[in-house]
Amino acid sequence: MEITVRRAGEQDRDAVIAAYSIASPDEVVTEWVLDGYPVDEFTPQYVPGLIDRALRDDQIWLAGTESEIWAVSIWQRVDSMERFEAEAVEARAMAASVPDVRPLQRVAVLSDLLASSHPREFPHWYLQVIVTVPQHRGKGAGGAILADRTKAISSAGLPAYLEASTERSARLYTRNGFAATGTTYDLPENGPTIRPMWFRG
Repeated sequence: MEITVRRAGEQDRDAVIAAYSIASPDEVVTEWVLDGYPVDEFTPQYVPGLIDRALRDDQIWLAGTESEIWAVSIWQRVDSMERFEAEAVEARAMAASVPDVRPLQRVAVLSDLLASSHPREFPHWYLQVIVTVPQHRGKGAGGAILADRTKAISSAGLPAYLEASTERSARLYTRNGFAATGTTYDLPENGPTIRPMWFRG
């Protein structure tokens, strides 16, 4: 079956929320953030807002068939650090207001890391996240999104940046033209190692 790649629109909102909610809980950074917190409690509070914001401010690219979403990715065009810094302040305030919710503490840690370590090379595209629905993993959906987006980004003359969170994902990104910077960041409390990577066409 041929995999198609397309940009999500408002009409896809509910389907994207459903696919992302299924695909993201075992992504290693999300797993670390949740730290055993019940997925069925956290996901309904977090995912709709994430998708709504991405539809409004960023680009969501999907891979799959005409009727089914296999993979979801969120791409941000970065022109300054203003958004990262504002999100870090927001995450710290949220964590302070509800100190007994462990995922909020870890979101604050992650937001601080992104605000401090994200490269100051503007403009560029940032692959915030890419996840694949479990039953469609290994079918090439993530690679299809990467191939489509890197071709478009290269044609536009802009670089792209991401953080690989596993060795397996780093290999996939390498196959699609991304190169590791040589710097890594270890999230605390036995969290995953984050591997920054650039695509420069």
